[in-house]
Amino acid sequence: MSTTNQITTKWLGKMAFESNNPSGLNFTIDAGPDAGGEGNGLKPKALMLSALAGCSGLDVAMLIKKMKLDVENFSIETIANLTDEHPKYYDAVTLEYHFWGGNLEEKKLQRAVDLSVEKYCGVMEMFRKFAKLEIKTIFHKD
Repeated sequence: MSTTNQITTKWLGKMAFESNNPSGLNFTIDAGPDAGGEGNGLKPKALMLSALAGCSGLDVAMLIKKMKLDVENFSIETIANLTDEHPKYYDAVTLEYHFWGGNLEEKKLQRAVDLSVEKYCGVMEMFRKFAKLEIKTIFHKD
């Protein structure tokens, strides 16, 4: 059985929109001044990168907890190449998973990243349809 998500995105005037989310939270989308907006919101293409990192990050955080791993800090750097011609889209994306801690279990953390990338992250699967993905894992030991 499939699930349907529905959101409403409402024009606020000029180039700004307010969008809701099934979580019950709202956010603003806006263009920068160079495109007639006021820069008071999040940009749509960058939101896609946040969705990608957030989806995978939730997987990895769940696996860190499940595997009882000792991680002091964790972040994901997402670097994307935007095509030059319209419609502009991301054709290549690099995700760098950074882990900090004095007692990092590198093999288990790499397994957590691999499970997210290869099995769990639906947004990652969507990105695979249009972009070349590169995954890097970097360990920072105290």
